[in-house]
Amino acid sequence: MSLKYPMVDLQGQYLKIKPEIDSAIQAVIDETSFIKGSAVNKFADNLSQYLDVKHVIPCGNGTDALHLALMALDLKPGDEIITTPFTFIATAEVISLLGLKPVFVDVYPDTFNINPDEIEKVITEKTRAIIPVHLFGQVADMKEIMKIAGKHNLYVVEDNAQALGAEVMCSDGKKYKAGTIGTIGCTSFFPSKNLGAFGDGGALFTQDDMLALKIQQLANHGMKVRYYHDYVGINSRLDSIQAAILNVKLKYLDQYAEARQKAAQFYDTAFKNNSRLKTPFVAPFSSHVYHQYTLVLKGVNRINLMEYLSKKGIASAVYYPVPLHLQNAYKNYGYKMGDFPQTEALSDHVISLPIHTEMTDEIQQEIADKVLEFVNNN
Repeated sequence: MSLKYPMVDLQGQYLKIKPEIDSAIQAVIDETSFIKGSAVNKFADNLSQYLDVKHVIPCGNGTDALHLALMALDLKPGDEIITTPFTFIATAEVISLLGLKPVFVDVYPDTFNINPDEIEKVITEKTRAIIPVHLFGQVADMKEIMKIAGKHNLYVVEDNAQALGAEVMCSDGKKYKAGTIGTIGCTSFFPSKNLGAFGDGGALFTQDDMLALKIQQLANHGMKVRYYHDYVGINSRLDSIQAAILNVKLKYLDQYAEARQKAAQFYDTAFKNNSRLKTPFVAPFSSHVYHQYTLVLKGVNRINLMEYLSKKGIASAVYYPVPLHLQNAYKNYGYKMGDFPQTEALSDHVISLPIHTEMTDEIQQEIADKVLEFVNNN
């Protein structure tokens, strides 16, 4: 059963720019260069300019982007990578797939992002990199993370799948786009992302010329010259049709962020006086592009609330119900309940409401009213 108010409205977004999208797709079909066509290079160049980063390397999806980033850093099996357990599994999945060891640390209870104070506590002689995740659309504390990385000579790979377009203030007093501060940045163009394709897609960003060249080769079977393989690579390409679609939507990315921010402000106002609903906190050093609008429930039965909203035709979601350190896939690493109390509390109490570029005040009022109706009566 389709809900009246889904988490995202991709059709509504498409219809507003339908002529541009259709024309871009048709141009690729007319060119018949579906892999590594001109649209891919054009999109990479335009995204590079938008982010103010030297190199953008498109790839097949966000997980591949993370995988390629770690492959490019010449890590060895057993090397340790510090990251957060409060994220989608792809962040840690690629660490394990390469024979590396994920080392989890807890998050801040307000921003949901990795806590730099906890990072330094787990650094060992085997630590090689940190993967901060810019969760739900807000940038992690990159100023402190980069200080720690510099002190211990560590790589920083930014998982920027949810915060493309967000900005952060760094130690030099300048603002940078999320994903352009560390050694390598990674993103996803999954359809529901703030910049979403009509299928899978991803990209990596770096200021390092040599790393960029290596990533390009790794994503293309380790080749620089056709049939001459310098590395054991993978096959991960953004196809031309997806690139053409993304190139159109990139022009609207800041507009999309503003629409999400407006929607978040509406929710904030609607819920601000309810002690049982904690609205998202925005750190003073970061903007927030609200890939998700996530509340923390206080004394509210989450399952019953979600069932109530569903009956009223309103979608909701939990990101993420089981933290990574408690997943069956990671039980061999020796983590247990209680190791990361902030993460565990969030997993038990967060709920995300619909937020997207096509929301109206009327839609949000109805959603907010139903949330408050349940919370105030249960």
